Amino acid sequence: MTLLSEDQSVRPQPCRVPEPGKPISSSLDRYSTDHTGSKEDYMDSGDSAVFGAVEPPRRSRGRLILHGMVMFGREFCYAVEAAFVTPVLLSVGLPRSLYSLVWLISPILGFLLQPVIGSASDYCRSSWGRRRPYILTLGVLMLLGITLFLNGDAVISALIADRSLRSTWAIVVVMFGVVLFDFSADFIDGPIKAYLFDVCSHQDKERGLHYHALLTGLGGACGYLVGAMDWGHSGIGQLLGSEYQVIYFFSALTWGIFLTVHLFSIPEQPLGKDPAISEASSSSALRLLGSHSNGYGALAKEPISPVVPASAPDLRPRSFSALGEANSVTSSAKQPNKEAQKRMTFRSLMKTIVNMPNHYRCLCVSHLLGWTAFLCNMLFFTDFMGQIVYKGNPYADHNSTAYITYERGVEVGCWGLCINAVSSALYSYVQRILLPYIGLKGLYFMGYFVFGMGTSLIGLFPNIIATLILCSVFGVMSSTLYTIPFNLIAEYQREEEEQLKLRGSKESQRGSGVDCAALTCMVQLAQIIVGAGLGALVNMAGSVIVVVLSASTMSLFGCIFIALFIRYVE
Repeated sequence: MTLLSEDQSVRPQPCRVPEPGKPISSSLDRYSTDHTGSKEDYMDSGDSAVFGAVEPPRRSRGRLILHGMVMFGREFCYAVEAAFVTPVLLSVGLPRSLYSLVWLISPILGFLLQPVIGSASDYCRSSWGRRRPYILTLGVLMLLGITLFLNGDAVISALIADRSLRSTWAIVVVMFGVVLFDFSADFIDGPIKAYLFDVCSHQDKERGLHYHALLTGLGGACGYLVGAMDWGHSGIGQLLGSEYQVIYFFSALTWGIFLTVHLFSIPEQPLGKDPAISEASSSSALRLLGSHSNGYGALAKEPISPVVPASAPDLRPRSFSALGEANSVTSSAKQPNKEAQKRMTFRSLMKTIVNMPNHYRCLCVSHLLGWTAFLCNMLFFTDFMGQIVYKGNPYADHNSTAYITYERGVEVGCWGLCINAVSSALYSYVQRILLPYIGLKGLYFMGYFVFGMGTSLIGLFPNIIATLILCSVFGVMSSTLYTIPFNLIAEYQREEEEQLKLRGSKESQRGSGVDCAALTCMVQLAQIIVGAGLGALVNMAGSVIVVVLSASTMSLFGCIFIALFIRYVE
């Protein structure tokens, strides 16, 4: 885990070792009876420069919620993007065969640049901290992207009179806005998680991630609700000009406020100016504190654990359920430590995927199939509702009945995606109830099967009421993809740890960071597959109904793969 010096603004503060010649503070006196050993008992002789590096202090619930508000704003904007990208692109005249290509550029950039940006933020020496400059920069790019995405057509129409030229420039500007937003929104998650890990103790990290997940679900539901409203005939719609401008207003306002709140929620300690000290700080602090133990001088009531050797296995207490275990694994795995990120490149990631154990590789393949199915449906669902269920036409004149009918279908599609967000949150609790009865593999299979059957029924019988009811299966798949694969990684690694103990082996256990990174990269690879192939498939079939049927087919293939190749875990 990444360690920073204590937060000066929060009390009580962790104690420090006094400088030579200065009296020992009273806060340290409280612990003197338990820590009478010399400094050499805890540190190597070369580590004296960082003896004061301790686990950050506990944070209040209010600060953790304020820190997590950025996830509400991010998911709010994500929901707007997912609901309106395809309708907006089609309305400005993008050919049907090309409209999925807009999803292709951002994941390719993410595949290549994500390790670079992650490593760069570790070494940022801004006086404002390591993570917040990156969060602010990416947040501003997100705002610029959504501005161009929702307002590009209106701005180009006001600037260019020629119809054909106006259509070309509108497509270019809107596509650039979508790519910029998608790129920034994908990348900002890493610095946000690293910021949380840097400024919080281990207990607060788990609480903070819980608030992040809760606010992410609420943000998505609110974003889809805003998209589901008919703003075109409202007073604010007439004032701002169109429905898209109203949605942009709410999105920009929500994102701007919550990003600002997040940036000032918890102070961040800047990285030290001396590179040698900074390099020594990470390694020695990790040796001093271990994975999740309280370090010397931390304000914890539990006794201080002895130093854990580098080769020893993780000694943190296990969670009572596999779902809780995954939260612990992913909280530390999503942001690897400095040395891991320093080694992580696109080439090393691909080498790791190729050389990983077979059951991990099978898990990556099943995750790829699941995300391909899920994205096929989610990225084009509102367009499916507008064209197939409501039988509207996105290419018609904007004041025609066919286009208004299409817009109505898009609005109802947003209601369906809101149902998805709510059902995803509810199903996460149902998983805990079902886990003791059918196990992780059973939950994994059930999520794919329910989604595959639901989407096939939507494609075969595109009725308004039935489609909205079946939108709840999207939430089952969403919750499955976000939890079960990481639970399986946690269980695989626990088995490996137990086997090492039984054999008495001193070899180090596999790190969870690279495994989770490989799993996460399957999401971007799925987006590349969908972006490259789905548009051509729609063009060949001549109907967007193939989108839902493709999602169903991929999901049912995933069911078969899970049944045959995913290793069962007790």
